[in-house]
Amino acid sequence: MVTKDKWANLIKDFYESDLPESFEREIKIPLEKPINRSISIIGPRRAGKTYLMFNLIRKLLDKGIDKKHILYMNFEKAGLLPLDSNDLVSMKEVFYELNSKLKNKETWFFLDEIQNVSNWEIFVRTCLDKGINVFISGSSSKMLSKDISTSMRGRTLTYKVFPFSFKEYILFNKIKFTKYFSSSEKSEIVSLFKKYLFDGGYPEQIIYNKEKEKILSNIYETTLFKDVIERENIRNIPVIRQLIKALISSKEFSVNKFYNYLKSLNLKVSKNSLYNYVNYLGDAFFVFLLKKFDLSYKKAEQSLPKVYFIDNGILNINGIDDRGRLLENLIFLELIRREEDISYYQNLLHEEVDFVLKKGKKVKELIQVCYDFENFATKERELKILIKASEEFNCNNLTLISMDKEGEEKYKNKKIKFIPAWKWCLRGENE
Repeated sequence: MVTKDKWANLIKDFYESDLPESFEREIKIPLEKPINRSISIIGPRRAGKTYLMFNLIRKLLDKGIDKKHILYMNFEKAGLLPLDSNDLVSMKEVFYELNSKLKNKETWFFLDEIQNVSNWEIFVRTCLDKGINVFISGSSSKMLSKDISTSMRGRTLTYKVFPFSFKEYILFNKIKFTKYFSSSEKSEIVSLFKKYLFDGGYPEQIIYNKEKEKILSNIYETTLFKDVIERENIRNIPVIRQLIKALISSKEFSVNKFYNYLKSLNLKVSKNSLYNYVNYLGDAFFVFLLKKFDLSYKKAEQSLPKVYFIDNGILNINGIDDRGRLLENLIFLELIRREEDISYYQNLLHEEVDFVLKKGKKVKELIQVCYDFENFATKERELKILIKASEEFNCNNLTLISMDKEGEEKYKNKKIKFIPAWKWCLRGENE
């Protein structure tokens, strides 16, 4: 149990410290809500959740809110863990002891990396009942689970934070963009996109790019150990390292095939454990598995998923330099930032469309990603399957994203939009 003296020390340290400088992200989180719900900010480790909280606190201060009306606590601070909801009750008591005049006044609680506290939902729900504005962050997608939704009784609004999008990346580099570009502006943006394609969008490596490999390796290892191995109490570390290697090198992933591969190496693990390990990596926002499109839910769930990673920089430090693979991963990440409902399409001939965008049960857009579109055979192959899928799903909204081709073409009486990846990343969601 954390002592009240320790809580008081941490609370007063926050009052005395200056907020660090932070970059305004694209994601817009409301400070004022017409409904009594907490705000949940979730996403991978080191993607900028803490700095997003600092931005929100700064906005409160700019509005004239006294800093003593605000409680900020990071639950990954050394010496705090383990914690449970009783510790949070003690923290709240100390906050009001230090600020006795705030009992009936509006207050804001910012609780960072709260997934480290067992039964935190009980405390947050109690705070909401008392009229406290609660903002929580976490590095686990379990905060989206049905169990937590039930225990919170639906009283939270969730916002996902990922590493910088390309739009945020160029804004951070102080480059303004509009709908139209001069030749020099376009050249500069394309050059930055090629760098972003390999480096990814983790804020720290963008700020200190000279040490990007060291920073990305640290993020990789910390995520693996803190958010997967330690959190889930995994003892079979050699197997999970082999699993990540297999996921990184795979376009599609089969647990059954990987299980047989491990048997050939004399590494013992059950299939159920492997399924759990894959889920744990997903919970940590480290790996995403994209299901095949099928009108049958059962068939979609049983299909071999395609594998994507949280950031191209993580792929790159693990030896992935295939520009086509990196571009497809980048487009996938942008689609999930835009909260699109996506899957992939594959026919009986194993021809694929990279992304099927859905609205309900209806297919609203088909997207094919191709780094180099100059080769005639490549062009024929990519367009042919796009047309096949278009006819199967009765969808005429067809997009092909490459590095530089732009315009519209008719192919077999179907209109296809060609757009450079950098421009697609910068455009609005409804364009």
